[in-house]
Amino acid sequence: MTSATTLPARLSALLPDLSPWRSSADFRLLWVQGLVTYFGSFMALIALPLQIKELTGSPLAVGAMGAVELVPLVVFGLYGGALADSADRRKVILGTEAGLGLLALVLLVNAAMPDPMLWPLYLVAGGVSALAGLQRPALDSLIARIVPHDQLTAAAALNSLRWQFGAITGPAVAGLVVAYAGHATAYTVTVVTFTVSVLLCLRLAPAPPAEHARKPSLRGIAEGARYAWSRPVLLGTYAIDLAAMFFAFPNTIFPFLADELDAEWSLGLMYAAGSVGSLVLGLTSGWTSRVRRHGLFVVFGAAAWGLAIAAAGWFSNVWLVLVCLAVAGAGDMLSGLGRSTIWNQTIPEELRGRNQTIPEELRGRLAGIEVLSYSVGPQLGQVRAGAMAGWTGTRSAIWTGGVACVASVALLAAALPKLLTYDSETDADAVRRRQSRPSGV
Repeated sequence: MTSATTLPARLSALLPDLSPWRSSADFRLLWVQGLVTYFGSFMALIALPLQIKELTGSPLAVGAMGAVELVPLVVFGLYGGALADSADRRKVILGTEAGLGLLALVLLVNAAMPDPMLWPLYLVAGGVSALAGLQRPALDSLIARIVPHDQLTAAAALNSLRWQFGAITGPAVAGLVVAYAGHATAYTVTVVTFTVSVLLCLRLAPAPPAEHARKPSLRGIAEGARYAWSRPVLLGTYAIDLAAMFFAFPNTIFPFLADELDAEWSLGLMYAAGSVGSLVLGLTSGWTSRVRRHGLFVVFGAAAWGLAIAAAGWFSNVWLVLVCLAVAGAGDMLSGLGRSTIWNQTIPEELRGRNQTIPEELRGRLAGIEVLSYSVGPQLGQVRAGAMAGWTGTRSAIWTGGVACVASVALLAAALPKLLTYDSETDADAVRRRQSRPSGV
């Protein structure tokens, strides 16, 4: 075989694996619905801190969003996990999408006032956090039900591509919309996207719980937590992501970094740069479906994220900063692919086959813990970054956080060696879950 014929085949092997898109109608529907929602959500995600900055001029006030969002996220994330095991997940997703649309409408009404108020912004931020905490366990646990076991890594890559597209286009468009048309226009776009999302969610197939499912309770939540604590591999994915985001999530102080670098025009690019790096990795993610050592993804990806964030805080050239942020995004996606694959491959869930029901019901509750692991870190990271920036300066707050991220990832990897040695072909939980899936699921 000549090199001319092997090169196209090698390039094709790098392209995203579209198997989940072809095999599951519900996955296709959720993918499109998420694409629409992410675009509108990122519009609001950029407009909201910018509006707080305009009203207060304080990095601490912007960082306080993380504190406001933290408690609702923890409480409703854990409850949402238990709810996902006991309720129709389609109904949970539909109801929370409608609620998020109403909160976007509150932002629109406030922005349209002659003198917008500050307190509704924090109120909506807390409400969004609560609804997201309720929704994400149902949404995340549904993927493991509708996608075949051997396509879970491919599904994670496709979902990440969807997220990155929204994360790139949303901030870029939001920066222009806010600058030239105002916050109200940005929030209007958000309201419209959630309306479309609700209409798409109505077409999802029902996803009822098991017949023996219990009502949400503190005891049930504790059972999920005990299971997670008993699995060093799962514990490692949670801990590393928490540490990486706590120490090295500087997004909340990007407006001040852009000012400090005398490059206010670059703010939208700063928010989008990480997603560009993730998108590049996602578009060449075909090889990840053939990898078995997903724990290495988690560790090396998180370490690369921290190193790149440290470099972004050190450089004073805005273009080098943007390149570093893009590299950080690629590292974050690699780590995210590893976490998502391990979660979906090893955590038990109630499944329905053609002729049987497998009575396992932990998936929703563990998904609630997953929500905390990848959401609480950024919320606390916003508070840390805002406080450090006010105390030591914007750039030092960024680079010291990156260094602390790398150090914490190294310590956690050494303390939890089973994460580094995880192999999807030999891990007992992964093998048990693969064997338990009914034919055709």
